Amino acid sequence: MRTQVIVVGAGPVGLMLAVELRLGGADTVVVERRTAPDAASRASTLHARTMELLAQRGLLPAFGGPPHTGTGHFGGIPLGLDEVPSPYAGLWKIPQAHVEHVLAGRAAELGAVVLRGHTLRALANRPDGVTAEVMGPTGPMTVEAGHLVGCDGEDSAVRRLAGIPFPGTEGRRELLRADVTGVRVRARRFERHPRGLAVAGPLGDGVTRVMVHEYGAAPRDRGPGGAVAFDEIAAAWARVTGDDIAGATPLWANAFDDTARQAASYRRGRVLLAGDAAHRQLPVGGQAVNLGLHDAVNLGWKLAATARGHAPPGLLDTYHSERHPAGARALTAIAAQALLLLGGPGVDGAREVVAELLALPTARAQLAAAIGGFDPAAPPGPRLPPRALDGAAPRTTARGLLIDLTGEPARAEALRARAAGWADRVEVVGRRPLTSGPLAGAGTALIRPDGHIAWRGGPSAGPDEALTGWFGEPDRTQRRQP
Repeated sequence: MRTQVIVVGAGPVGLMLAVELRLGGADTVVVERRTAPDAASRASTLHARTMELLAQRGLLPAFGGPPHTGTGHFGGIPLGLDEVPSPYAGLWKIPQAHVEHVLAGRAAELGAVVLRGHTLRALANRPDGVTAEVMGPTGPMTVEAGHLVGCDGEDSAVRRLAGIPFPGTEGRRELLRADVTGVRVRARRFERHPRGLAVAGPLGDGVTRVMVHEYGAAPRDRGPGGAVAFDEIAAAWARVTGDDIAGATPLWANAFDDTARQAASYRRGRVLLAGDAAHRQLPVGGQAVNLGLHDAVNLGWKLAATARGHAPPGLLDTYHSERHPAGARALTAIAAQALLLLGGPGVDGAREVVAELLALPTARAQLAAAIGGFDPAAPPGPRLPPRALDGAAPRTTARGLLIDLTGEPARAEALRARAAGWADRVEVVGRRPLTSGPLAGAGTALIRPDGHIAWRGGPSAGPDEALTGWFGEPDRTQRRQP
């Protein structure tokens, strides 16, 4: 089999990447070892920037009206997220299984091929392409492609086979987690007890998620997936809270820890990494799945442009240069949260200080923005505000957007003629001037397919250099006017 891009892993990150690649016009094959989607939803929290990205692709209606709250936390300390500058401020509860279902449907609709029950066994990373050796239900098969992306989780086979280092720190603290039915468990929001931490929250349909950590409990070697018997969780819960949940029926259970690792490079030749394959962190506050989805949207249009042969030099390298620093900053914040959340009584003083700092508007806004996916210190910089285009329809293509912001129809038409050589990659629209936000006062702006602002200029500024720098050389067969 031959394709342009192989994606290994059909979790949320791999499926989101498949959607983005197909929107960008790249032939895509997804290889997934599971024979069917996983019904267990370990991740269930989406943040504001993720919701914006889903809305940008027209995917939000498929999720209905998910539960929403304006209050999040930092290391278990309450943190208001409803002041983040986004129409989707706050936390949105969408089970991972539902996210996978919607993304799988969209990827298939766009023509991505998903091979379930297929396991990657070997890969050859050559200067001119990638060969993947895959074992499927009917035996071995070979898939040839221009690039391969590992979205196959923290124990990534792609990362191992590609020889990409994964430095970091081993976990020191272990949490036990389960979704249970058949027992009434009162809601507990990061309750700190003398012996440990307890969390419980309803998920609907009589299901409650419980998590427990006994102070000082170190990770154990539990094998793939962190398998743990529910009896062990119930016993730890009783020791920490004094309550008995032994009669509950577990739907699934696992153990996880605060290991923090990040791939030394998100790209090695023709092989790239995204999601947990690129970074492993304590899954606190839904950070892991959100980071991974942002990886996918950042990478998708760049890799599709590369596969189609019109990417400018160095475009694919910006995936690492943008997402690696963003991941590193997130891991640093998560490490701080792990200490505040899972440290014993010795961290109570630090928690009091952090709580006082979070009462300050500047500190609160900084952390809320970072958690929401808008870290002002992380690349690639500001995004196009969701409401800047006067309620325009969702952008369901992976094309860029060149905007005339003078409000003059004749100038927008002249800009469209000037950018005709990029018409297959960039859409030109005219809008009224903006008086606030990152495009206030701009006459022209170029927006990347992932929604970030690539360039802004005055009313007389020419966009040619920016268009070439982000979208490659123009098609000279198209008629262009000055």
